[in-house]
Amino acid sequence: MVLISESLFNKKQAYLLKKFNVIVIGGGASGLMAAGKAAQSGASVLLLEKMKHPARKLRISGKGRCNLTNTAPMSDFIKHIGKNGRFLRPAFAEFFSKELILFIETLGLKTIEERGGRIFPVCQDAKQVVDALHKWVLDNGVTLLCESEVKQLMIEENAIKGVKLLNQTTYAADSVIIATGGASYPATGSTGDGYRFAKEAGHQIIPIRPMLVPIITKGNIAKRLEGLSLKNVNVNVWVNDKKCAHEFGEMVFTDDGMSGPIILSLSRLFIDDIKLNKKVIFSIDLKPALDDQKLDARILRDINENGKMLFSSLAKLWLPTKLVSVFIDLINIPYNKLANQINAEERKKIRLWLKNFKFEVIGHRSFAEAIITAGGVDVAEINPLTLESKLIKNLYFAGEVMDLDADTGGYNLQIAFSTGWLAGKTAAKID
Repeated sequence: MVLISESLFNKKQAYLLKKFNVIVIGGGASGLMAAGKAAQSGASVLLLEKMKHPARKLRISGKGRCNLTNTAPMSDFIKHIGKNGRFLRPAFAEFFSKELILFIETLGLKTIEERGGRIFPVCQDAKQVVDALHKWVLDNGVTLLCESEVKQLMIEENAIKGVKLLNQTTYAADSVIIATGGASYPATGSTGDGYRFAKEAGHQIIPIRPMLVPIITKGNIAKRLEGLSLKNVNVNVWVNDKKCAHEFGEMVFTDDGMSGPIILSLSRLFIDDIKLNKKVIFSIDLKPALDDQKLDARILRDINENGKMLFSSLAKLWLPTKLVSVFIDLINIPYNKLANQINAEERKKIRLWLKNFKFEVIGHRSFAEAIITAGGVDVAEINPLTLESKLIKNLYFAGEVMDLDADTGGYNLQIAFSTGWLAGKTAAKID
């Protein structure tokens, strides 16, 4: 079976008259998995993708390296998912990280475990993962139709009957799986279509928000530090003067704020607080390995050993060069002051600043830069054992279109693959 465009497909009248057992809307990670599993289970499957090629978002996942999953035990894994993590237990029981790793390797791609239990393909190339999944789907007999945008679901007497495309072509089906993704990275095709389909079918949509997204900070300090990457720092988050969370790892300054792994993870926890106009402070501990006493001893030692050094040069012993001028401006100690002239009060100011470099968060970037979408189809209206709608018979959901979101580290892709597997398996059961 070859990939064919809608224009070519419409010339094949035999297909137009054919009823499929399962139609999958969306050719991303969850859609490919759902379609392949349904076909593997014996169903005739039509996979509809509105873009020219499937899985465009998967191609850029993990900065193009494709962080497939995480080896965390299920109980820990679920802690990295939002409030609806327990909803996923049946899907994870069917197909979890060990099964995914084995599956990927049966496709001819070896995997490797990196820091934090993150699993990547050895090739470090998301495109090869997409190509392998694409081949698997076609080898299982799935009819993959690209450049085919679904306009609406066909529903009669609270049961799914098929779909209608934008060009008015209709396809009948015993079951339909909505796997359209969220609203993040809309250039890849994730424009929120699934929310509209679900809402028209009577489902409640939990308001969607961009998640795992760069934050915007007050003032121009981030702009001055744009491009500077900090490793092995600890970021503490304060909401209305109460410490709420922290993350250790790597971050980077942008032209209007901050990004990087730990910032994206923390953003997921506090986007709603920002929208509620709560005072949100991200405080960077630049020396997390040193407590106050050890850091003070380090500063004093450097001062004693470099008494004739200018303060601006002394600061380079503690900070990246790009950060030094900002530090000097904020600490309010003359750049040309000699090290041996720094008094105890100034030394305290230095220590406190290095442990508490503060930024007020005033916003976040848009869906265009968000890794995932929070919100979506209310999972209370979906059967977790089958992923079938509780409202419309034979309508199923998979992936990010549901109100499910998680931290960075492979958790979100595992959700996509697990729910795709379960939805494909259950939707393929023909009466």
